[in-house]
Amino acid sequence: MLVIFDCDGVLVDSEPLSNTVFARALNREGLDWSVEETMRRLVGRSMKSCVEIVEGLLARQLPEDFVHKMQAETLQAFRDAPLQAVPGINEAIDAIEAQGIQTCIASSGGFDKMEVSLGVTGLWSRFEGRIFSSSQVKRGKPFPDLFLHAAIAMNEQPFDCVVVEDSVPGAQAARAAGMRALGYVGAPHADRDGMGAAGALLFTDIKQLPELIHG
Repeated sequence: MLVIFDCDGVLVDSEPLSNTVFARALNREGLDWSVEETMRRLVGRSMKSCVEIVEGLLARQLPEDFVHKMQAETLQAFRDAPLQAVPGINEAIDAIEAQGIQTCIASSGGFDKMEVSLGVTGLWSRFEGRIFSSSQVKRGKPFPDLFLHAAIAMNEQPFDCVVVEDSVPGAQAARAAGMRALGYVGAPHADRDGMGAAGALLFTDIKQLPELIHG
């Protein structure tokens, strides 16, 4: 069995902070979204997909350095906060791995972002060598490509994989890959209805994970 963790919102409590920076950057470009609206529309998607959505709404291309500047601001915010791991996640991973179950990360975020967010929270070394990004596949979530890529790399069959997600696109991607999806809805930004409709089994406490992975 393989448990595939999303990164932002599941392992690290980064969504409010990163989307505050994202919303501020979008406001500068004339898209008047609140942090909540930014999260509702973009959480769980690859940066490429986010840019395509925003450019479609603006009916123009974003500045060439938009993503670079925003990501630099985001990484600095992670260092300054400092970013925290989701409470209870280390203990949950300990309990899962104690059962002889493999774990890995598959995130819409890039490696540069994860190296900072996971590094600040002490999780990078724990997963090093088992971290996958949407930058490695043609299509990001909600398509299944990233999760299938992770399963192949970890030598596991999709039907023997469980995905832990906090976003609707992530849950959709897991189900499209033929994997079970566990939807963490313990954070304020969680879309309970959307996650449920996507086929995820919802849970509110990370401590429940070691039991839930067995269905």
